Amino acid sequence: MFVVRRLPENPLLRPNFDRAWDGFGAFNWCPVDKEGKTHVVYRAMSLADPLREGPHNISTVGYAVSEDGVHFSGNRQLIAPEHDWEKYGCEDPRVTYFEGTYCIFYTALSQFPFRPEGIRTALATTRDFKKIDSKHLITPFNSKAMALFPERVNGKITAILTADSERMPKKVAIAQFDTDSDLIDQEWWKKWYENIDAHRIYPERTNNDQVEVGSPPLKTDRGWLVIYSLIENHFDKGIQYQYVYGIEAVLLDMHDPHKIIGATKGPMLTPFEGYERAGIVGNVIFPSGARIHGDQLEIYYGAADTTGCVASVRLTDLLDTMHPETASRMSLTRSSEEPIITPRPENAWENKATFNPAAIDIDGTVHILYRAMGNDDTSVIGYATSEDAVHITERLSDPVYVPRSDFEQKRRGGNSGCEDPRITRIGDTLHMMYTAYDGIGPPRVATSSISISNFTKRKWEWSEPQLVTPAGVDDKDACLFPRTIEEKYVLAHRIANTICLFRFDTLDFAHQKANTCTHVLGPRPGMWDNLKVGLAGPPLETPGGWLLFYHGVSGFQKTYRMGVALLDLKDPSIVLGRSTDAIFSPEAKYEKEGIVPNVVFPCGHILRNGIVYSYYGGADTVINVAEMKLDTILTALRP
Repeated sequence: MFVVRRLPENPLLRPNFDRAWDGFGAFNWCPVDKEGKTHVVYRAMSLADPLREGPHNISTVGYAVSEDGVHFSGNRQLIAPEHDWEKYGCEDPRVTYFEGTYCIFYTALSQFPFRPEGIRTALATTRDFKKIDSKHLITPFNSKAMALFPERVNGKITAILTADSERMPKKVAIAQFDTDSDLIDQEWWKKWYENIDAHRIYPERTNNDQVEVGSPPLKTDRGWLVIYSLIENHFDKGIQYQYVYGIEAVLLDMHDPHKIIGATKGPMLTPFEGYERAGIVGNVIFPSGARIHGDQLEIYYGAADTTGCVASVRLTDLLDTMHPETASRMSLTRSSEEPIITPRPENAWENKATFNPAAIDIDGTVHILYRAMGNDDTSVIGYATSEDAVHITERLSDPVYVPRSDFEQKRRGGNSGCEDPRITRIGDTLHMMYTAYDGIGPPRVATSSISISNFTKRKWEWSEPQLVTPAGVDDKDACLFPRTIEEKYVLAHRIANTICLFRFDTLDFAHQKANTCTHVLGPRPGMWDNLKVGLAGPPLETPGGWLLFYHGVSGFQKTYRMGVALLDLKDPSIVLGRSTDAIFSPEAKYEKEGIVPNVVFPCGHILRNGIVYSYYGGADTVINVAEMKLDTILTALRP
């Protein structure tokens, strides 16, 4: 797992209306560090000139410099059209310091209206950013993006580029040269292009997705790290409105850059903030550079084709998540190869499904309360225990909680009953929150409590159930925090697709309902949790904050995955960190196949000996447990 955070100072680079050459846009920038300064080149879009031949707003390459990596100044135009092969614009520069020279690749536009054959890659060189020493048209074919590796690979000058960027299938490829002259030799490139498939690398995307080289490769101890642009559904003309711009990463072998040895499993970043969603071209983020600064990877990207922004991620976390040798420790791993609880044919109340378990650790015994269904599709609550947190020690043959009130009695065919329990200990009492459903109205949150003494003695003397949420509101996935916060009890619940908080003075719900929603977590557009999110189990209190696990659902395949967030101890509506990637996904057969396929759905977690154990339902049919070190989670989530 890893966490990507936008710099709070964003946007760092903005157009300046007082400068005609970058008065309309200043974006798609690329940094290079030298002698204690961060130099950037960027795409500068001019104010409109209605008398200009071709596009009225023309792109050139600008330059700026910073001593702190945040505040940039000294903006000036560095590269402008001079030749016929770039007469209609110079776009999207990538800069690499290579053997004493700054090599700036950029997109050169030679035709207007723009056509693929008029979009090619060019190279400008400089030793001091004060003047351009040379310019060369590089590719004789359509190519929109190229970047140079900062050092030779096995003795060869090496570049990565996007070829045929306007056609399907996309081609991201590696080119290696023996000499500088090969790099700028059009005949060399023509021969290379004739056998382009031998040079391609293959990020795992569908043919409807567009990929484009983002940053120049960065050397790490795990391999060459390349940040790239992904446009989902780019070539699917039937669903153009579903375009999703994202930023992803691949890790290339240090000695053979044609070989991908690791990759992110989905977008690291998608348009979310206002400056990314509104601009010259809204809902666009485009990575064009990156640098390693201490233990942080900083990703430089253009926002809405208007401004330049930066997002950062802890480099070690990212590499550990991407590399196959370390990826397992950066996510939850299954504690048991097979489910620990499965339906029992001999028990009518649980012969169809056993899933979505709550869990609580009391005096060294893990008590598991799980949702169970028989053929009548009525949900009840079953009970099991585990001494070692993994293997089942005891499992009762009768349910310990069944529907008792009108609001959870079946009123027509289909599902009904008491669903998805979450259990919290406050003092000497256990408070169980669950989803009450009568098969007709929107689901509501209900609660019942039991003393610790009766619970551990198997005396199932539950209090009368009370509804927690108001009528007519689709509300579920609820739990109590395990203590008061500033003398208030805190309830977390999910309204529609968003996790909310409700604060109240007493635990008497007969005279109050959770009728307000303080937003905590919502879906993230374009990410693995873009459709809805829901609370997993009661949060775990740690010195750094409340650890809140949640499930997220993707809009495309309706896959349920698990994420985690760290909330402020005094004000849990403040999110201190949220996992960018999912920390657990359906992979086992019993998670991918069942009543509802492709689901991992946790409802309870315990902490024992520095390990978090997460109890979850697989495909709405079975139960298993997964684990992860607490320190690994907190290290990634802490600001």
